[in-house]
Parts: sequence; structure tokens; C-alpha cells
Amino acid sequence: MDGLQFHPRSVFLPRAETLVVADLHVGRAAASDVAFPLGERRDLLARLRDLVAEADPATMVFAGDVLHRFDAVTEQARETVGALVDVCDEAGCAAVFVRGNHDTALGAVRDDVRDAYVVAEEPQVVVCHGHEEPPVDADRYVIGHGHPAITIEGQRRPCVLVAADAYRGADVVMLPAFSRVAAGVEINDARGGDLQSPLFDHLDDARPVVYDEAAEEPLTFPPLGELRRHL
Repeated sequence: MDGLQFHPRSVFLPRAETLVVADLHVGRAAASDVAFPLGERRDLLARLRDLVAEADPATMVFAGDVLHRFDAVTEQARETVGALVDVCDEAGCAAVFVRGNHDTALGAVRDDVRDAYVVAEEPQVVVCHGHEEPPVDADRYVIGHGHPAITIEGQRRPCVLVAADAYRGADVVMLPAFSRVAAGVEINDARGGDLQSPLFDHLDDARPVVYDEAAEEPLTFPPLGELRRHL
């Protein structure tokens, strides 16, 4: 899709110099019974530093579900969010926070959380989380929430889903979870409702994009309706 550059678990909009990630789920590791050997904070920060160094954005958008817990913000989670902002400050890019369904307590950490962020106009590109109807009309939506992943040759990989005219004539780009602890929704046999987003009710025309980190390049696959016959 024109105007998009794909990076690991993220997308860059070069015309607006904006990098977008979603679903960091800060605090997910602490809530899990499975130990995460790298350390959640260290892993998130290291990968974010790599992304902003590569893309060199003017704006870094966190597209919802920054936090994992609904009810409260732990001191550790508060410090991790602060460290994410520090990474942006050090790189010279502005941090923008968009509210997700998990982010009921994010306002206790940031006083600038918004429901949607207009990245560009003409065409209008809007970032929202994707768990509910968007509050702003757009020509293209960049969302998270669904945690899409695809299994190819027995290996499960996070993927971006790209669909033209998917929601009221607008294109929709759904990002995978930036968190490596959060489970992904396998799209091999999924239907639109499995992603629990009103912006994605039909998947057959959606194209998965998998970033091959070994080759350092994105791999764009045929639409799911066609690709399923080969999986």
C-alpha cells in the first residue's frame, strides 16, 4: 500500500515522518505465569531505540494498550512508560499516546492521552486503537488491538494486515502487538470477528505483511482468501 514503510512490528508513514506501534501491554510480563527471560522493559526499550534509529521519525505514536492492567498503574509500569518517552526525547521525536481499551488508567501517567491522532490530511490518515468505532473520519486508519499473527511452515510470526476499502471506504492497516509477551491471534483460519475490531469484519481481502528480521525486509503475501489455500 502506498505511503507505508514496514519495520519490525510497526509501520512508518514517511510523508508525515510518523512511526506507529501498538499494544505494548506494559506490565503483561508481571501478570504472566510464564517468565520472560529478556525482561519486559529492557526488551521494549531496546527494540524501540532500534526502530527510531532506523526510521528517524519526527513523531512516535503509541496506538493504544500501552498498559496491560485495567485497574491501576504500578510504579514499575509508570517507570517503563517514562522510559519509553525518554527514548523518544533522546531521538528528537515527539511521543503521542492514543487510548486503547486497556488504558483506563493511562491518564494517571500521561495527561495528553487522546482517542485518535490525525497523522496527515489529504488524504486523511488517522491512528486509533481499533477496539471501537473511530471518532474521526479518515481515508486510512492505522490501528492495533487485534494482535494479528500468521503461521507459515510451522512458525508463528507477527504480521501487519493491510486492507483497502475495509471500513466505510477507508483503508485499514492493523499492526501486530509490539509486546512479545502478548499472545497473537492466528489469522490462518480466522474470520473478521476474531480480531474484535469493528474496522475489520472481513479478512479475505486483507494482505498479511511479515517483516523478515533476518533479511531485514518486509514480505507481502497475497490476500488471505487466496493465501489460505497454500497454508
